Amino acid sequence: MFENIIKKTFYFVYDYISFSTRIQEFAVNCWNFAQFFITMDRNYVTKFQYKCSGLFIFRCYNTKDVYRVSLSEVFDLKNSVYLNNDIEMPLLGLGVYKITDQSEANTAVRAAVQAGYRLIDTATVYKNEEQIGTAIAKSGISRKEIFITTKVWNTAQRLGDTYGAFQRSLERLGTDYVDLYLIHWPVPGCYLDTWKEMEKIYESGQARAIGVSNFEIRHLEELKKVSDIVPAVNQIENHPLLYRKELIEYCKANHIQVQAYAPLARGAYLDNDIMCILGTKYAHTPAQVGLRWNIQKGVAVIPKSVHSDRIRSNANIFDFEIQDEDIAIMDTMNQNYHSSGIPDDLKDIPF
Repeated sequence: MFENIIKKTFYFVYDYISFSTRIQEFAVNCWNFAQFFITMDRNYVTKFQYKCSGLFIFRCYNTKDVYRVSLSEVFDLKNSVYLNNDIEMPLLGLGVYKITDQSEANTAVRAAVQAGYRLIDTATVYKNEEQIGTAIAKSGISRKEIFITTKVWNTAQRLGDTYGAFQRSLERLGTDYVDLYLIHWPVPGCYLDTWKEMEKIYESGQARAIGVSNFEIRHLEELKKVSDIVPAVNQIENHPLLYRKELIEYCKANHIQVQAYAPLARGAYLDNDIMCILGTKYAHTPAQVGLRWNIQKGVAVIPKSVHSDRIRSNANIFDFEIQDEDIAIMDTMNQNYHSSGIPDDLKDIPF
C-alpha cells in the first residue's frame, strides 16, 4: 500500500509541474509531498532521497523498509506499440551509430536505461555490437527488459551468409536471441534471398521479430510476392525535413511499423524558426518537438547521442501533445533532406 501511495504522490506532482523543470526541482517537489505524508501519519515517510542515478528513495519511519522508484516508473516511458506478430516494441530507443569506445558505450547505455529507455538499436556495420552487448550487461537491467535490434549488412547478403552473420551478431552481443533483426539495405539481387534466410531465423525463435530498413514501396511489394511473412518494421530516415508520408501510409496499411533513424536530422532543423517557436509554445526543446512529431504520426524513434543530458532530454516526449494545426505546419517543412547518405557499395547501383 505504501508503495502505491508513493507512486500516486509522483503522479500528483507530475500533474502540476512541467517536464522542462529540472529533475532536481522535481525532487524538491516530491520531498514537499513526502513531508505532507509525514504530518498525516508518522508511519509513512521519514526520509526522501533523490540520487543522480535516477532513483527516488523513501524510507518508512517504523518498519525501516526502503522503497525505490526509478525515473522510468515516474515518467512512465513504457510507451510502446505491438508489432504485427504481437511483440511489444518501445516507441523510443537509443541509436548507437559510431559509438565504438567501450567507456562511451557504457555511459550512453547507462544514461539511457536510467532515463527509461528500453530499446537499443545497433547493426553489424556499426562495429560496436560487442561494446553494446557489454554495456547492456553492465546496465543493471535484465536482458528480457531490453529490446535489442541489430541488422545484417550488405556484404553478408552478397555472400549468402545471412545466417552466419546473425550468429556472429549474437555472439558479439552476448545473447542467445535478439528482439528484432533487420535487413539493413535492399541490396539488388540479394534482398529477396536474404529475407528467406531471415524467415528461418525468425522461425527458430532466435529473432522475436524480423524486418527491413531503407525499403521503399517497390521493395516491400517484391517481398509480398515471395513471402507470407510481412516485415514487422521498416526503419527509415524520417523527420520534419524529410517527411516520407506516402511510404508511412503504405506501411500502416500493410501493418508494418515505421521506425525513424536520424529523427533529429543530425541537428539540421534544431535552429529552424518554426521549431523554435513551437518549442517555446510547448515549453520543450525543438529536438523534443521534432521527436514528438514522429510519435504522433505513429512512427517510433531512435535518436542517437552519447551525451547523458541529451539522452535524458530526448526521453521527455511523452508528456505533451502537439496540436493538429501545428502538426500541419511542421508537415510543410519537408525539403526531402537526407541527413544520412547511401552506402558506398550502393551509390552507383539503381535499387
